[in-house]
Amino acid sequence: MQRVIGSVGRQALASLNQIATQLTFAYKILRLLTFPSKSGRALVRRITMEQVYFTAVQALPIIIPIAILIGGMIIIQFSRFSGQYDLGKITVLIIVRELGPILTAFLIILRSATAVTIEVGYMNVFHEMEALEMSGIDPLWIVCVPRLVGITSAILCLFIVFDIVAIVGGYAMVWIITYIHLGDFLLQIANAISVADITVGLIKAVLFGITITVTCLYHGFKTQRHITQIPVAASRASVQCFIYCLIISAVISLLFYL
Repeated sequence: MQRVIGSVGRQALASLNQIATQLTFAYKILRLLTFPSKSGRALVRRITMEQVYFTAVQALPIIIPIAILIGGMIIIQFSRFSGQYDLGKITVLIIVRELGPILTAFLIILRSATAVTIEVGYMNVFHEMEALEMSGIDPLWIVCVPRLVGITSAILCLFIVFDIVAIVGGYAMVWIITYIHLGDFLLQIANAISVADITVGLIKAVLFGITITVTCLYHGFKTQRHITQIPVAASRASVQCFIYCLIISAVISLLFYL
């Protein structure tokens, strides 16, 4: 029994130490973003645009069909209870506040976040980070800042795209392939959506972007010796990103609902 308690205690302390280290790592990156270096700004802007293109633009063929499918399914299911519930409010609550940010974050984790961990891991294993430091360049400025800005901006853009496509595209899909009468559905959405709904979604998107990027970069920088460590680091980063995003989503929703 004592061994079990000791093992749990050690794991808890290790988890707390890792979270504290990641928070410190995030602080260093955000400080560089607040007080940027004068050197290498053109390179940072170019890498940021490449990250946005890879994370957001190239993900559109995936997220648009998913948004239409989910939006249509939600509208069809809750249209059956339109006499008991306000369909516009239910749709805004589920899509804008909850599903939009979390599904966008999950897509980023599956598609881009693991790629960041693998990329940084290879840079460490092949001593590219050391080469940057020997050249007088801060790896946090060249490697971390562009990816933080790019992934966070991409999540914000994809969140907005997901919400619009899920509502409008889902409504169009229901109107085309079913005989369900939705009446003034879009007018209900316009009346139901509020500043609080948009604020919740935007806050979640920004926090998801920062959390995902910092977690993936952290695990990438920890991979320093062997190539075989890179898949393990990518797997750990993905799992932790999922857990962190779920916790953040639950906490923010709870704070706004209270």
